[in-house]
Amino acid sequence: MIRLLLVDDEPAVLAALRRSLRLAFDDSALQIETCGDPFAALERVCVCEFDIVLSDFMMPRLTGGALLQALKEVAPDTVRLMLSGSTEFSTAMSAINEAGVLRFIPKPWQAAELEEALRLAMARRAELLAERAERQRRAAEAAAGLSPQEREAARLEREEPGILHVRRAPDGSIIL
Repeated sequence: MIRLLLVDDEPAVLAALRRSLRLAFDDSALQIETCGDPFAALERVCVCEFDIVLSDFMMPRLTGGALLQALKEVAPDTVRLMLSGSTEFSTAMSAINEAGVLRFIPKPWQAAELEEALRLAMARRAELLAERAERQRRAAEAAAGLSPQEREAARLEREEPGILHVRRAPDGSIIL
């Protein structure tokens, strides 16, 4: 299940986003939380892990760009999406470059565009989790002090289970 946090200071926008996403995705595929305050959203992200955060750009006290930039530091594997009524190119570029936003979705959004952005974010999240698992595996191997040959044998065994186990007949021939 994908955990999604929606952040916007307008309750009506949060309700409309939730409705759009409920129509596009099965309840078992998407768990949605909403937050009307960017500081509360940042606190929530520090407490539990979200797969995707979709934030409005223009909010009081803290912009969505600043929120997503802070989120990049706190939860780098969380995919960040930006929603904005602003059509300024510089707004979109700053969000993408500084906060590492995957997609910039204009308000009012099109349901198909919102769904496509979420599907891309889900795919990116899967990639980020796979990269994290690979980093952890490499760190564990390095901590275990495995030789290059042992690391290669472990990699081969992961990719093709049983490849290193050779069955032999009594005369020494290989049994296929």
